[in-house]
Amino acid sequence: MLEVVSSRFVAAAENERSQNPAISIIMPALNEEKTIGKVISETAALMRSRGLSFEILVVDDGSTDGTFGEALQCGAAVLSNETNHGKGFCLRKALEKARGEIVVTMDSDGEHMPMDIVRLLEPIFAGADVVAGSRFLNGTTNFTSRTHYFGNQLFNLSIMILTGKRVTDSQTGFRALRRRVLDALSLESDGYEIETEITVKSLRNGFTFAEIPISIQRRRYGYTRIKLAADGTKILKTIVRSSFAAI
Repeated sequence: MLEVVSSRFVAAAENERSQNPAISIIMPALNEEKTIGKVISETAALMRSRGLSFEILVVDDGSTDGTFGEALQCGAAVLSNETNHGKGFCLRKALEKARGEIVVTMDSDGEHMPMDIVRLLEPIFAGADVVAGSRFLNGTTNFTSRTHYFGNQLFNLSIMILTGKRVTDSQTGFRALRRRVLDALSLESDGYEIETEITVKSLRNGFTFAEIPISIQRRRYGYTRIKLAADGTKILKTIVRSSFAAI
């Protein structure tokens, strides 16, 4: 059973959540007070402009700044961890509260463009089960370091060897998935390796998997919290474990 680390769960405005939302948008956040308000506001405006029923769930992962208040003020539903537990933990926790039949996951640091949500949803509406936003299909790598780029390629190659399926960005955090897919995957990861676990288990379970190119804007505030050695090792272990897990 997923541990409940905080009793703080504040819902968005009632008029936003009184519907049965078709789409749940989940944003893990750690000390993102300078960006999260803009991301939430632009996302909500986009969804309203397309007439889509939605909810936005933010998981504040033990932030020490004003992330919680910013997210709440902008109309998101906010769950709060008293201490930092990791991205995977946040995603799994949000899924307990999410009500949409379609789930979108995205970062709260401003790197993901809300306008790309519509592009992620189009293949879902056409029948796909999982749609991953690939940072590399646009033909540029100037948004990341050479080390991170080659690390991602190593993970992609490992997945192809073990599953026979090719992906271009196994570590993307920008996805759209049908809720029934997530319910079937039995996710276990607490950290950044959650992206790998979703990718590999989706491929192995035979779900329809698609990638689309997305735009990336390099973050203006803060810094990446990925630890190359520690997180890279966890990701590789997750690739192997998920590849041989029972379906």
